[in-house]
Amino acid sequence: MPVKIEFEGALGSRLAARLDEPASGVRAYAVFAHCFTCSKDIAAASRIAMGLTEHGFGVLRFDFTGLGHSDGEFASTTFSSNIGDLVAAAGWLRANRSAPSVLIGHSLGGAAVLAAAHRIEEVRAVATIGAPADPEHVTHLLAGSAEEIEREGQAEVDIGGRPFTIGRAFLEDLREHEPASMIGSLRRALLVFHSPVDAIVGVENAAQIFGWAKHPKSFVSLDRADHLLRDRADAAFVADVLAPWAARYIDPAGA
Repeated sequence: MPVKIEFEGALGSRLAARLDEPASGVRAYAVFAHCFTCSKDIAAASRIAMGLTEHGFGVLRFDFTGLGHSDGEFASTTFSSNIGDLVAAAGWLRANRSAPSVLIGHSLGGAAVLAAAHRIEEVRAVATIGAPADPEHVTHLLAGSAEEIEREGQAEVDIGGRPFTIGRAFLEDLREHEPASMIGSLRRALLVFHSPVDAIVGVENAAQIFGWAKHPKSFVSLDRADHLLRDRADAAFVADVLAPWAARYIDPAGA
């Protein structure tokens, strides 16, 4: 049965989360990070989490600070605070269930889990779905507002038909990250899912991530899937491939 939980995020706000668990015999726990400006309840996140429970995984998915049902101001968040929120989610699992063995991230959430894995020692496997190689890639969604953000300190930007306030600190923080060295020193098994027809984050990003990463690493094409995996079959495929792959790297003693 799904459980609604709350925990304190990196900026001190209350974050809303949902823990999906199999009826019996949890094999291991995973944390799922949603896409930029999305929420834990986006269809892809929900379907992948439910699919993984059928394979014995418990999955914690949560709303980043200022999004979905979580408290806090989105305008005050950064990529670094997203990473901190992920670490906090892992901390809740460590204290209340068992520390996560797997991190899963969709789009910018994929870039976030690649960074957060360095701060969660129990993680053995990381999976990305349609992730940008460099988190700064997200600035192309700002519809030409970057100059206004730099000049005024913040600006309201339309993303996916919804208004979001983006602050200068968000842009400055993105520049601080060095994805090549971060991915190259991951020291965890990596699975990269990407669609060759992804119109939001091009498949060349997957090639870059794969090239930077060291073995063990794997790539799975999502064929005709769109960036948000709107087709239920695509999300089911991700869960069905991810579960047996992750099982190869999980320490049974920590499950």
